[in-house]
Amino acid sequence: MSITKDQMLEAFAAMSVMEVVELIEAMEEKFGVSAAAAVVSGGGDAGAAAEEQTEFDVILTSHGANKVAVIKALRGATGLGLKEAKTMSESSPIAVKEAVSKEEAEALKAELVAAGAEVEIK
Repeated sequence: MSITKDQMLEAFAAMSVMEVVELIEAMEEKFGVSAAAAVVSGGGDAGAAAEEQTEFDVILTSHGANKVAVIKALRGATGLGLKEAKTMSESSPIAVKEAVSKEEAEALKAELVAAGAEVEIK
């Protein structure tokens, strides 16, 4: 009779923390491995995936020559009022949006650049 992965997980869920620790120690001894070493080494892809940036900041570095168009683009992108968008455009460099997805950051950058602004994504 074979035990499925789900059945094992259910059994582990019913165990106390100390029982799980003892089980891990027994597995390390039986198979001659270390759970800590497996987590640290984890393979090349795991380390690269952990370091891959997932959140981006869109920074307005300059409103450029067409300040009015940039203010309009800022208002549309952020929902700010006219005064706040004007202040933002004059306060560069300034973060327009922070911790957004790469797609959203690229779209916002394209919109602001089309209006005449200079923008960086960090």
